[in-house]
Amino acid sequence: MDGKKISKELLAWYDANKRELPWRHAPEPYGVWISEIMAQQTQMERVVQYWKRWMERYPDLTTLAGASEEEVLKSWEGLGYYSRARNIRKAAALIMDAHNGVFPNSFEEIRSLPGIGEYTAGAISSIALGIAEPAIDANVLRVFSRLLNISMPMKEKIAREQVESAVRNMLPADRPGDFNQALMEFGALICGKRPHCSGCPVQFQCQAYAEGVTAERPVLPPKKSIIKIEMATGVFEHNGKMLIQKRKPDDVWPGLWEFPGGVIEEGETPEQALAREYSEEVELDVVCGEKITVISYAYTRYRVTMHCYLCRSVNEGPPEPVFNEAVEGGFVLPSTLSDYAFPAGHRRLVEFMRKDMRFADRFLI
Repeated sequence: MDGKKISKELLAWYDANKRELPWRHAPEPYGVWISEIMAQQTQMERVVQYWKRWMERYPDLTTLAGASEEEVLKSWEGLGYYSRARNIRKAAALIMDAHNGVFPNSFEEIRSLPGIGEYTAGAISSIALGIAEPAIDANVLRVFSRLLNISMPMKEKIAREQVESAVRNMLPADRPGDFNQALMEFGALICGKRPHCSGCPVQFQCQAYAEGVTAERPVLPPKKSIIKIEMATGVFEHNGKMLIQKRKPDDVWPGLWEFPGGVIEEGETPEQALAREYSEEVELDVVCGEKITVISYAYTRYRVTMHCYLCRSVNEGPPEPVFNEAVEGGFVLPSTLSDYAFPAGHRRLVEFMRKDMRFADRFLI
């Protein structure tokens, strides 16, 4: 395999076919960093939308470091994997404190920032600073699993070492950022899960193509089994307001808001589960009223079905919730729910109620 020839061909392909992405116009560390973190587990079209809004809201490190966690999580709402947003905020604060507000200019210092791994550090270093470091993401691993015809899962250490060695040998000193982006772009547009070999500029160098096994590369590890979860969630109303609570820092979706509820245990109906969860979480005795909807969503290996109800207290007098499993909580106007960051399922519940004729008038106050 001729590494220099592959490098030359991929750069030529990239120059002719690269997508117009806003952070590519004048790449600088802060903008590239945000784009790379957002692009993890997210479609590029969505990344562009969020990146533009983010840069308007937080145009520089000073603005970002001065924002509250609540504000940052709200800005991130809809992208998921919220630890990314928390680490961005932590890293911004660290840069302000330890680097006098100037983004680090070495691979090692960038790599030491919260939430930044080898790939992201390589991408920022090469694209924004011109440092010859590889940026090996899932796209690049897939490309080289075929170029090198690697017959083992790419999670194996030896496979990753093969790829890193090959990338370093091809990395041009004068255009490291462009080369890394060319590899990522090529993996996204040409050498995807279903490769378009007929349009591949390096087909002549691809060992998997020569052996007729491109569809079998990369070798995939056994899939983890899907875990299905049934949940019940209740919207408790009092004096025109709805009860929400903020999740604890050590919980799933820390710092996000939700309507109380939880997992339906074996032998329980959704209504029974909701009554139990309200008693445990906020010490309110409730009964279920009208069923609002059923929402299905997924995260990692979990597939969740969430049964959503209106609920009310069985006791007279004003409700006085005690937040046993949350940082804080309270009753808020439905029209203000958009000010809070919710996990995907609860955000979809809010959106559903806002549009449903049974509940839409509640959001006008």
